[in-house]
Amino acid sequence: MARKKQYIEAEVVEKAMQLFWKNGYETTSMQMLEKEMGINKFSIYASFGNKHGLFLESIKCYKNKTRSLFEDFRNAKNGVQDIKQFFYDSVAINRETGNQNGCLVTNTYNEFAESGDQIIAEQMIIFMDNLKQLFLEKLRMDPTKDEATILKQANYLLLAKHGLAAASRVNNQKEIEDYIEMTFKNI
Repeated sequence: MARKKQYIEAEVVEKAMQLFWKNGYETTSMQMLEKEMGINKFSIYASFGNKHGLFLESIKCYKNKTRSLFEDFRNAKNGVQDIKQFFYDSVAINRETGNQNGCLVTNTYNEFAESGDQIIAEQMIIFMDNLKQLFLEKLRMDPTKDEATILKQANYLLLAKHGLAAASRVNNQKEIEDYIEMTFKNI
């Protein structure tokens, strides 16, 4: 008979997500995961297959954690102002949870950029494509913009969002606010 899990999977994934968010995938060891999650390697392997499987679950957890942020953004009807608010809101989530480590997806995107890991690459491409589509949708609310300008601005905003995620790891609140304000002076 299989043993009953002595832990709640969602809780240990949340702990792993926080650790990966803080340290990155490569720097996070199995020993660190055991300690943070409060379970042993056997349980990690039994539930998630390996560290990579646990990391994928952590990415899903992060996406669930930020789902309401994206839903609010998707449902907003004020165009460029909605994008600007999304930038502010995405930084606020990190500050609320005491997490000064930027965006887990952007961190992962940077860490795995040249790794050849197709599963992670696919997850990152989907995330970035969805974000770009939201930017395009909001920019198209301005009837004075032509399609070429909209595409250039969406690309610019996607890169600016990466920059914001990196800046939120090291810059203070005033510097981040100035970055956001200056970004939207160009839109």
